[in-house]
Amino acid sequence: MDELFVDANVFLRFLTNDLPEKAREVERMLQRAGAGKLKLYTSVLVVAEIVWVLESYYELTREAIGEKILAMLNTPGLMVEDDALIVQCTALYMDKNVDFIDAYNAVWMAAQGLTQAVTFDTKHFDRLQGIKALRPAQVVERQAE
Repeated sequence: MDELFVDANVFLRFLTNDLPEKAREVERMLQRAGAGKLKLYTSVLVVAEIVWVLESYYELTREAIGEKILAMLNTPGLMVEDDALIVQCTALYMDKNVDFIDAYNAVWMAAQGLTQAVTFDTKHFDRLQGIKALRPAQVVERQAE
């Protein structure tokens, strides 16, 4: 059985159907994976790229993007790195109005037992329960005490 990595542009053709011929090509491949004839793999970075392109180029809403990501994660025959974390971060991304990457990092932090993030983007991290956002100067000040 073939085991293959799938890049973001392949998923984007399917998710947007902007190029119907390519979307049908991807659909046929996904059907073969669902039938157990292929094993497909992708990474967290691919998912992040998909979100970024759907936001910036296609200008989809967070809800529409979240639905597409969750559907992708439920694709039979597709293994997505850190899929459980991606499900959690997709919920934060949609519900808390934070960047997808910040949401992923928050979920990853929680899995590591981390509760403080050093960032200049405190606006997004402050929206996330259980995380205290600190600026580098605050860390230095605490260390000086």
